[in-house]
Amino acid sequence: MPVPDDFKLFQNYPNPFNPSTKIKFTISKSPLLGGDRRGGLQFAKLVVYDILGNEVAALVNRELPAGNHEVEFDGSNLPGGVYFYRLQAGSFVSSKKMILLR
Repeated sequence: MPVPDDFKLFQNYPNPFNPSTKIKFTISKSPLLGGDRRGGLQFAKLVVYDILGNEVAALVNRELPAGNHEVEFDGSNLPGGVYFYRLQAGSFVSSKKMILLR
């Protein structure tokens, strides 16, 4: 499978969700976009925030290889409402909105 040339954060699925959802994202191999020349390793941080901007979960906080990734977010201990997730990798930053239904 080819390694992607760019970063991408996808909409979670399902959305709305109860109690868990999956978040997919792509890490670039390009050193110009923040990728590491040693083989595409990139420090990535994927965090979930509540509507007030408080961090409620850090799903990823480590170096990842270039390619496609997927993490599961379990909101069973959180109240229903709107949440945001934000991916930061190199100079790439992207956020999306998701809804937890109770």
